[in-house]
This record gives sequence, C-alpha cells and structure tokens, in this order.
Amino acid sequence: MLEPLGIRDFALLWAGMSVSLVGDGIFLVALAWQTYELSSSPSALGWISAAYVAPMVLFLLAGGVLTDRFERRKLMIAGDVVRAVAIGAVGALAVSGELRLWQLALLAALSGVGDALFAPAFGSIVPEIVPRELIAQANSLDQFVRPVSGLVGPAVAGALIAGAGAGTAFLADAATFAVSTATALLLTPRPLDRAASRSARRELREGFAFVLARTWLWATLVAAALIMVAPSARNVLLPYLVKSDLRASAGALGLVYAATAAGSIVAALAYGQRGLPHRYVLVMYGGWALALFVVAGYGVAGNVPELVALGFVAGLGIALGQGIWGTMLHRLVPREVLGRVTSLDWMVSSSLMPMWLVAIGFLGNGIGVRRSLVAAGLFGGVTTMLFPLAIRGLRAPERGSDSLGEPLRKGVQL
Repeated sequence: MLEPLGIRDFALLWAGMSVSLVGDGIFLVALAWQTYELSSSPSALGWISAAYVAPMVLFLLAGGVLTDRFERRKLMIAGDVVRAVAIGAVGALAVSGELRLWQLALLAALSGVGDALFAPAFGSIVPEIVPRELIAQANSLDQFVRPVSGLVGPAVAGALIAGAGAGTAFLADAATFAVSTATALLLTPRPLDRAASRSARRELREGFAFVLARTWLWATLVAAALIMVAPSARNVLLPYLVKSDLRASAGALGLVYAATAAGSIVAALAYGQRGLPHRYVLVMYGGWALALFVVAGYGVAGNVPELVALGFVAGLGIALGQGIWGTMLHRLVPREVLGRVTSLDWMVSSSLMPMWLVAIGFLGNGIGVRRSLVAAGLFGGVTTMLFPLAIRGLRAPERGSDSLGEPLRKGVQL
C-alpha cells in the first residue's frame, strides 16, 4: 500500500492532503460546537451546514469544467487559498468575540466555493501522477490517510476548544490549508493536452452523456443523493446529542468522530492488502448501508462509549465503500473526462443535502433528536440495500462489461 509514496509528486500530494484533512477534522467539531454556543436549536446547525453545502453544489459543475480545461494543480491551489481565507476569518471573529450566526453562515458558504474548486481537481489528479497498476494502492492509501487524519483532527479540536475556544480551532484549520497550498506549489506542472477554447456547454454535455450512459455511475449518484439524509442527520444531531442530551464535552464528540476514523483505518488496511473483492459493487453498497444503519444506532445509544463503538463500525463501512468507489472512478473513467465526472459525482450526491440539513434540523425540533436519527438511519440503510438489487446493470462492471453490455476497453477494465 505504501508503494505509491515512492513517487515524488504523490508523496507531496499525500503530505498536503494529510495535513489538510487534519484541519477538516478540526473544522467538523469546531463548526458544530461554535454553532451550538451561538444557538441551542438543532435547526441552527442545519441552516449553517446548508449554507456551507449549497454553494459547493452550485459551483461544482463549473469546478469540473475548469478541472478538465486547465492545470489541476492550479485549481487545487485556488481552492486552498479561498478556504484558508474564509476559515481564518471565522477564527479571527470568534477569538475577538464578534462572531454572529450570519457571519458564520456567510464564511462557511465561501469555504464551500473553495471546496467546489478543489474537489474535482484533487479527484482527477491522482491518475496523472500514479501509474494504472498502482491506482488501487493509491486509493487504499487515501482511504487510510483520511481516517488517520480524522483520528487526529477531532482530538486536536477537542483539546483546542477546551483550552482556548472554538476560534483557535478555526485558526488552526486555516493554517492547514496554507500547508496544503505549499505542497501543491511544489508539484510538477501538468498542463492538459486539450484546447481551452472549447465550448464549456459542450464539455458539460459530454460529462452528462458519459454518466447517463453508464448505469453503475448514474444509479450510484442518485442513490447517494437520497441516502445523504442519514449523514445529514449525523452531522446536525449527533453534536446536539453529545452536548445537550448526554451533557458531554467537545472532547467526547471528537472521540466519537475519532472512533469512526479508527474503523476506517482498519478497513483501509484490509482493502489495501486484499484489493477489490470479487463482487465489489455489492460489497461497496453493503459497506455504505452498514455505515448508514449506524446513524439509527446513535439514536438509541445511552452513553458516549456506545456512541464510540458505533462510530468504529460506521468507519469500517465508510472506508470500504469509498475505497472501492474511488478505484472504479480512476480505472473506468478516462482522464480527459474525469474532472467533469468527479464534479458530477460531488454535485449530484450532494444535491439534496442542503434540503436534508434544513429538514433534519426542523425534524429534530419537532419529534426529537433521537427519533430523527433513527428514522434517517433506517431510511438511508434500507434504500442503499435496495439499489443494487432493484436496478439492472448497476453491477455490470463486476462482469467486465459496461452498463450496455459492451466489454470494457483494454486499459481501463477492472
């Protein structure tokens, strides 16, 4: 699994990503804790989270087109700079005691724009750096680094919030984007071999046509959009459950998130050593369903140790599913369209999330936090299990063919 680190540019990409992901773990805890310090209502975090996600969804298509037209390294740098400025401003306002909910929402939205620039570029640059025979190892290393960083980030956030407040945690997150920018600047430039003067509308049509022609792609994106209700419930209601119901600290919330990261580490190690399982599409959906059912478990957990155990199980399913999905995208999608497909992946799967976040906040206010977690988790898990069973052609890549029954081209087949 460590073999791709012998490639200089991948090692730089990996280092910058690792530091940035630690910041993401800090942000996850700091945003929830800061919001609930400014307002005690679950709907408040729903609105703040929606303000972050909505601009990302709106700008992802533009980010995907830019990724396939310009050098991906530069798009990553631009995204990191935007996020560093936005999160740094949140930290400065919070430290000074001047932060208000509307300011937090506005700056979270600006950070979402940065994500829209960064995500398609980062998701498309790995096949440019790593040879095809090492793609699975690179993806498993990615799925290993993410939870390791997720293990460190929430723990650091809990300590920073307890010792110096959420504002300091935001400033630490902003600093990680500066490190990520520095490593991206050191990457070897890789200009794309295509004319930048091509019609953006035509390129968007090409991206949509590629996705719609492959059942394994469009069906998975539709499934993700629907089942995002469960992660939305976890993001909005789990912090409230820890802080207001169980009367625990920010460190306890960080511990739950860290447990999820620990489970992901175990799954990533197993995937990195064993590679793709035989029925990998079915296994991928099974991993996601397991993680979503855990959200329902949060709703019935009676203490922090139970939440920690459930978080570990969720991490197993998340890393397994995401590791397989990343390998499928990198092997089955040609480089020249990968940026647009990656942006469509992010956009479609996140398209309903602003609605889910707001709805979950109101649902938590109406029927209670625990009942809302159970309902969202059961809906997400059951829906996930039904997709590979009900949609014909979804598992076609397992048989070595595309969604239309044609053999996969040599060089991209799994």
